[in-house]
Amino acid sequence: MRLTTSEAGTPVIDPARLRHVLGHYPTGVVVVTSLDAAGTAIGMTVGTFTSVSLDPPLVAFLPNKGSSSWRALRESGERFCVNVLSAGQEDVCRAVAMRKTDKFHDIGWRPSPGGNPVINGAVAWMDCVTEQMHDAGDHYIVVGRVLHLQEGDGDTPLLFHRGSYGTFVPH
Repeated sequence: MRLTTSEAGTPVIDPARLRHVLGHYPTGVVVVTSLDAAGTAIGMTVGTFTSVSLDPPLVAFLPNKGSSSWRALRESGERFCVNVLSAGQEDVCRAVAMRKTDKFHDIGWRPSPGGNPVINGAVAWMDCVTEQMHDAGDHYIVVGRVLHLQEGDGDTPLLFHRGSYGTFVPH
């Protein structure tokens, strides 16, 4: 493999190659939800979610800057809910990832203490308020302070690995 460098002397990494290599790292799948000004559930599927701090309780997700779903979430205000999807929720993941207006038409949910959609059957959920937002290339790093959280109804998480969905069962 030939290595090319930029004018600054740093290696130039092909984005498709980077995506392929990073695909070997399994990730959990979450849906970040909120309500728009009309009270309609909105959200986006996110594969880049992590805990940041236990004290204070902080989590982060990384939305693509060009995402219309991210734009809608950002316009809805500072509060959001992170729903950790369960192994049986691949259909929920795909429905929310689609580019359509009423993503939650066939998805059952209830309001969190902060009023955000908690998806029925999720493994866990965290109600958050945006604490910080950082510019990071073609994405943002959104840090949220956890205000409320709960284990959900689901038992095993949905995972994404090498372009496919699956699960993990500890032994």
